[in-house]
Amino acid sequence: MDTIASLFSFITTPVSWIIVQFHKLYGAIFGPDTGWAWGLSIVSLVILIRICLIPLFVKQIKSTRNMQALQPKMKAIQERYKNDRQRQSEEMMKLYKETGTNPLSSCLPILAQSPFFFALYHVLSKIASGNEIGVLNQSLVDSARNAHIFGAPIASKFMDDPSKVEALNASLTDVRIVTAIMIILMSASQFYTQRQLMQKNVDLTVKTPYMQQQKMLMYIFPLIFAVMGINFPVGVLVYWLTTNVWTMGQQMYVINQNPTPGSKAQDQYLQRLLKSVTAHGEVRSRRKRTVVQAIVAKGADRNDNERRFVSGLAKAGLAAQADGTVTKSETAVAEAEGGAAQRRQQPKRQSKSKRQTATAQPGAAKGSDATGAAAKTSLEKDKPAEGRSRAGSSQGDAKQSAGGGKATGSARQPKSGQRKGSQRPKHPSSKK
Repeated sequence: MDTIASLFSFITTPVSWIIVQFHKLYGAIFGPDTGWAWGLSIVSLVILIRICLIPLFVKQIKSTRNMQALQPKMKAIQERYKNDRQRQSEEMMKLYKETGTNPLSSCLPILAQSPFFFALYHVLSKIASGNEIGVLNQSLVDSARNAHIFGAPIASKFMDDPSKVEALNASLTDVRIVTAIMIILMSASQFYTQRQLMQKNVDLTVKTPYMQQQKMLMYIFPLIFAVMGINFPVGVLVYWLTTNVWTMGQQMYVINQNPTPGSKAQDQYLQRLLKSVTAHGEVRSRRKRTVVQAIVAKGADRNDNERRFVSGLAKAGLAAQADGTVTKSETAVAEAEGGAAQRRQQPKRQSKSKRQTATAQPGAAKGSDATGAAAKTSLEKDKPAEGRSRAGSSQGDAKQSAGGGKATGSARQPKSGQRKGSQRPKHPSSKK
């Protein structure tokens, strides 16, 4: 670590000058030899560096989103040219150039602050050994060596020897307790930041290898920093813990205000925006109008979150315009109510047994109807013509005919002594 830090010795003078300037400010408040003065100087150094890196952070967000959107195309190129590595690389570079994506942009903030990190490590190592460095003269070095943060000198490490810690007027137990707590907080903040990104700010409808890589980094990075943390001085742990907390807060703001399309964070943001628009009847800020304008411009390419937002506006009697504003629209209300009524009128899905029963019953009914129709046709054919009569017909036959009787023309007249009406069929054993 000392060898790597020495490579960035060219930047130790600017870093030491910034720390001294902040130390003058906080030293006037808390005292020049206190841990608060030196600790807050390191925290202020981090904040200053991170403010300068905000443009790179914005570029990192755009690059990360572009990489997520390009994953399906990249996978198709890999499958197409899996036997030709050179052509595969050429197509990848062509894709990056067409979309304006730089794969290294996602690492820019870490790469940009690495020199400051190693320069601070080099400065604190020199302070621990009592040597001057940069603009830190001997009196400032001695003041920093005697500064304690919760009982631990800012130049001490978890793995230091007891004799070295005693030379800094501290106990090894205090140093290890403070450094252990800082390492745990540093790793936990790193894990939570990555976990928040994976759960809320990723489009879960697109399953890509990039998501698996990010998930692995979510567990690997905290372990790496936990192992490396035992060799960091307390001042460097303060630096890294501060930058992790800054990154976590900065990312929370971005997720809440500018979430990734299709993510859970976008759904929550659009629901908040919908409540605000329906409550006031207008889009109240320029940034929110830009969001609505982008949703309108997508048209049929909107994702589920954006479609729910547009549908919610329609139910409230509002319609989004191309310039990002909203207007009252009775047509939108009618369409929303008509769509809801149509959804309500749709029959419920029946089970398989009910569908089979319903299919069988109409067939049986049709069969019975066909049988009845055939019988009716037969009766109509057998019915004697009007005005046809026979001599000697009995009065009972006339009554039967007048009552719409069902006697046919081929029916024989009953003999005397024989019972009128339908005859009982003879038994097969009877000889008559």
